[in-house]
Amino acid sequence: MPTLSTANLDLLHADVARPAYDRDRAGIGVVHFGPGAFFRAHQAFFFDEALAQGGNWAICAAALRSTDVRDALRRQDNLYILAELERETRYRVIGSIKETLAGPGERAALLDRLANPDTVIVTMTVTEKGYCLKGDGTLDFDHADIAHDVAEPLNPVSLIGHLVEGLRRRFKAGTAPFTVISCDNLVDNGHKLGRAVAALAERQDAALAAWIRDKVAFPRTMVDSITPATDDALRARVASETGLSDNWPIQRERFTHWVIEDKFCNIRPDFASIGVTLTNDVSAYDRAKLRLLNGPHSTLAYLGSLAGYETVADAMGDADLAGFVRRLMLDDIRPTLNPDAGIDYPAYIDAILARFANPGIRHLLSQIAWDGSAKLPFRLFGTIAERLAAGAAVDNLALPVAAWMHFIRGKVADGTKLTDPLADALLTIGRACTGDAHRDVCGFFALEQVFPVALTGNAAFRTALERAYGLLDGGVKAALRGI
Repeated sequence: MPTLSTANLDLLHADVARPAYDRDRAGIGVVHFGPGAFFRAHQAFFFDEALAQGGNWAICAAALRSTDVRDALRRQDNLYILAELERETRYRVIGSIKETLAGPGERAALLDRLANPDTVIVTMTVTEKGYCLKGDGTLDFDHADIAHDVAEPLNPVSLIGHLVEGLRRRFKAGTAPFTVISCDNLVDNGHKLGRAVAALAERQDAALAAWIRDKVAFPRTMVDSITPATDDALRARVASETGLSDNWPIQRERFTHWVIEDKFCNIRPDFASIGVTLTNDVSAYDRAKLRLLNGPHSTLAYLGSLAGYETVADAMGDADLAGFVRRLMLDDIRPTLNPDAGIDYPAYIDAILARFANPGIRHLLSQIAWDGSAKLPFRLFGTIAERLAAGAAVDNLALPVAAWMHFIRGKVADGTKLTDPLADALLTIGRACTGDAHRDVCGFFALEQVFPVALTGNAAFRTALERAYGLLDGGVKAALRGI
């Protein structure tokens, strides 16, 4: 079968969308670090939309170490196929990546691209570890890569070092800075990145650091879209349903969300017209995602697993369970969110529920259930604490916490692996459980690194949790009816 390339685009099946612009005429205005699956499903998609409206929004995609993506994409003119997963899968060719660079061997070309006045936006998806930060969020000067970049600033190896050197060249040349947009799930991502870049620059040149602090924009962001990994099954499906083979196709749910703080220091696309949300309060969207998406996701993971379901879509096929999740979102979680943030919460809730029910995404409940001891304090406990402070009932919110406790007991009973940073302690507690709600809940409450004293010492929460725990002894259906 022929391979995807510019010359072979006419061989695609008629229903496959292709770039709606002249790639040869599109200039590169964006540099992206970390050309992994999420970037190619998300930011590259949005810039593909921007290119269709005109402007030089093509991308130079750079990997600082691995050459795999570069090698795969170069063989097909940096084109790739995106599969949008719904009840019916939709395919489109993404053409926004025009240049791929990788490894130390192409460092000079990458630094030249960063210094080029045509580069006006730099984005990144390098995961939290790519920022080389300490636990307090400041730059770790003891990190080997940062130590290298302090000693050899003109030949950087870290993300931060590349940004500083690119900005230094622009500063010396009198070129306007580029806007730096972190797209990683890092709390306060833009501000932490800005402080790290300025801190490294300070080791070279105080004037450069002052210019960065004063002139360079590091907007905060939130990104969201489920992007399953590429596998051979996807490659075969893409070839069969599009007419061309692709070395590295990408798949994601059709829903995708990008929120950017409206803070730029250079030109930008008309983001609002292509579905990107610009706001002065990214934290409101972070909070909404954490509480309305992640909290119910964990709720489905534990209640759905106890009910015998395998995937999120399977669990959402249970009308009682889906109805409970909707009530939880509307009645218990939404009141804790900022009503003045400009977010249409009912529409956002409907969109999340539709995503959960999407049959095209096989999202395993067992995977969402991983690391519950680390996730629940952020996804549910803050909501519970605020509802208690408001004098509201927390019976619904207590049910997923009780389900997690039963989930731990189930792991003990069937002898399967528990994926959790506190696995040993949790399994010990699970083995000591007797089914007595008060005694078992007290056992879990002994984990002070999970349960804050403000919750364990609250009589209303303890009562609600013990009641929910007892209801689950009769099964999920009975608990949903009795809650």
